[in-house]
Amino acid sequence: MALTGRAGLLALLGALVVGLALPSAAGVLAVSGVVLLAVLVDLLLAGNVRALGLSRSGDTAVRLGETVEVRLAVHNPGGRTVRGLLRDAWPPSAGVLGDRHALTVRPGQRQVVAVALRPTRRGDRRAHRVTVRSVGPLGLAARQGSHSVPWAVRVLPPFHSRRHLPGRLERLRELDGRRATLIRGQGTEFDSLREYVIGDDVRSIDWRATARSPETMVRTWRPERDRHVLLVLDTARTAAARIGDGTRLDTAMDAALLLAAVASRAGDQVDLLAYDRGVRASVQGASSAELLPALVNAMAPLEPELVESDARGMVHELLRRIRRRSLVVLLTGLDPAPLEQGLLPVLAPLTSRHQLLVAGVSDPKVARMARGRGDAEAVYAAAAAERTLAERRHAIALLSRQGGGAVEVVDATPDELPPALTDRYLDLKAAGRL
Repeated sequence: MALTGRAGLLALLGALVVGLALPSAAGVLAVSGVVLLAVLVDLLLAGNVRALGLSRSGDTAVRLGETVEVRLAVHNPGGRTVRGLLRDAWPPSAGVLGDRHALTVRPGQRQVVAVALRPTRRGDRRAHRVTVRSVGPLGLAARQGSHSVPWAVRVLPPFHSRRHLPGRLERLRELDGRRATLIRGQGTEFDSLREYVIGDDVRSIDWRATARSPETMVRTWRPERDRHVLLVLDTARTAAARIGDGTRLDTAMDAALLLAAVASRAGDQVDLLAYDRGVRASVQGASSAELLPALVNAMAPLEPELVESDARGMVHELLRRIRRRSLVVLLTGLDPAPLEQGLLPVLAPLTSRHQLLVAGVSDPKVARMARGRGDAEAVYAAAAAERTLAERRHAIALLSRQGGGAVEVVDATPDELPPALTDRYLDLKAAGRL
């Protein structure tokens, strides 16, 4: 039972009226009795909140930063009107835009309440409980009860790098034979013949076709389709570092989505593995149409684990999963200590069979610090930043020398990493190295 503000006002008015007509002690008792009786009557006449039937409907997924609507239906099977207030409780990260709603449900009827959410974190955001307060007709008292009405909204990665997709697809169309290319490698196949023009590589001249034609003919090649690309997200502690507006893991996901979108359009098979000291998420065998929905659903609940990455276990898992030559894209931290002590010693079995592309997120603040010269403090900070950058460059150089050219490294800021990684994939494809 809950007293409302109107109950206090009525009690005060009753006290004034009765207190003027009766002796002091008797007046207090009379006022108390009248107020108590009115409250009890109001409580008995309030609608029953325990018998309410509640159900949910609406959206179950939303991209981070967008708004989603969940509807809550309240059915009143009782004989009295339920009039009052409803509170729909969600965790703070669900971003509820107004959790209190006026409620008036007559006997045998239902009311639908729309709850708008703008989540602030990835993952599954689950409803907590619904509390209903039913006020009596006099407004003196209310019944209150809570109901568990389960519902979850999965908050997906935002895919900010989608804006780079048209430009990369245009370049892919050039590589895919819509514009002739004269590059040949282990990942290219013969496409067609055409007339020689100034600037073409003379090594591509087809002498047999030239002998049968009045013109000099050259061969054109196109990148092979149906190659295998495995995206690997390192979800260990280095992925938790905040760079810019998000974590390293957030940027890695964005880069992986852009690369996956382009690779699937290129006809390649794209899989995903998230790993730290064990498999955290996996997508295998998804078709081109199903790939992006499968990836964002697998990535949505991922959060960095504050543990050291098990590089040996990760390499073992990769070798177990992939049988044919593949492009392995590892999105990880390029910090010198974890790289030199963890990843470098165990790469040989992987690079001997597959092409490895390692991508890391660099912090633009460190580069800005290295340019500071304003005062003594800025100079000391610049020296520390420059040392950090030098150690990073040394670690990247060691990584690039692994496997006799079987390792490519992309190191870029959060805004630059997604397009830079996809461009490197297209470079490898154009050179026939996939």
